[in-house]
Amino acid sequence: MAHRPLTSVLRGWVRTPVPARIAVIYLLSRLVTTGYFALAAAGSSPASRFGATPTLGDYAAGWDAQWYWTVATFGYPTALPVNEAGQVLENAWAFMPVYAHLARVAGFGDWVAGAVLVSFTSGYLACLALFRLLRVRVGAAAALWAVAFFASGPLAALFQVGYAESLFVLLLLVALDLVSRRRYGWLYLVVPVMGFTRPGVLAFALFLGLHGISRWVSRERHPLPAKDVAHIVALGVLTTAVGFAWQVIAGLVTGDPGAYLKTELSWRRNWLTDPSADFVPFEGFVRGAEFWAGQWGMPAWAGWMILAVLVTGAGYALLRARSVRRLGLDIRLWSASYLLYLLAVFFPQSSTFRLLFPLTPLAGALAVPRSRVYRWGMLLLCLLLQWAWILAMYGSAQTYWQIP
Repeated sequence: MAHRPLTSVLRGWVRTPVPARIAVIYLLSRLVTTGYFALAAAGSSPASRFGATPTLGDYAAGWDAQWYWTVATFGYPTALPVNEAGQVLENAWAFMPVYAHLARVAGFGDWVAGAVLVSFTSGYLACLALFRLLRVRVGAAAALWAVAFFASGPLAALFQVGYAESLFVLLLLVALDLVSRRRYGWLYLVVPVMGFTRPGVLAFALFLGLHGISRWVSRERHPLPAKDVAHIVALGVLTTAVGFAWQVIAGLVTGDPGAYLKTELSWRRNWLTDPSADFVPFEGFVRGAEFWAGQWGMPAWAGWMILAVLVTGAGYALLRARSVRRLGLDIRLWSASYLLYLLAVFFPQSSTFRLLFPLTPLAGALAVPRSRVYRWGMLLLCLLLQWAWILAMYGSAQTYWQIP
């Protein structure tokens, strides 16, 4: 008799439409995140970046959200700010316009409220898109667990702050689903919006190239119509053009062809005393490995070894891990493309974990094991890591490595 109410609840849950189930999961996750923010605020010290009595609005508008607000309010500088040595300083050109202006419109004058609304809504829609993408690969039950991991994961605070990640991931998941379903036509609309939301669309261009090669190689088993070839080639060209467009726009507006890259490199001076004046592909991660090895009291070669182990491990997982292989070739190709992109352009620092957010489809691999103990344990781990991230990046927020 005691089991009847529980059985009834489970049956009712199964009968509930998937969008409603995802809404319940998402809203419960957002309540937990809000509670974490409240706890972090209650324990905030005067030494914190946010002061002793921060509000949820202060957290939502913190860090990079200030730059998006600057873009929405003042636009982009026509002359790059420089220091006494003539080096370009941090400025708004590092941040794309779509999220900033969408938040301004959504907030009807209150940018922070609009930013939270856009991030919150994008997060729920991203959950729907993730379920749709994964259901055909790992099954409905595992896809729903993947959504729970995503909604409650270490970076779930991004659904409630003024960052563009949730909107970018929504667009990315939609784009990956369109590619996997061979509905290429819609990508001509999605790609430009994605490209001006957040850096990373060049990784999608690489993915499209690898996707096209994989379809060509398997054309005898899976037909490759001429129209699909035309779409893949055209989209590859479009995505590449979009990926470089912001550099061109920044150069035309400021009169400095290297405006965008100089702006991005300006952030490295917060970490390195002698950063390179010019962008060199892959140098960021090599210098980063040396930097962190020094911070941890190790020689530079130890940092290089750790980097090599991480790269090798990621490559092995994408090639051989059974749960990852269940996700299908397209998700693995995207993950490889994005990781290669990060290796080529990024300097590893405290924002590294946030920049891994576009690897969200890999959450499906975490949900493949069917053990209830494992799945609930993984969910608990996600929640614990989320609290650790919020506490470090918002609750404490005092040192150089506490920048989300």
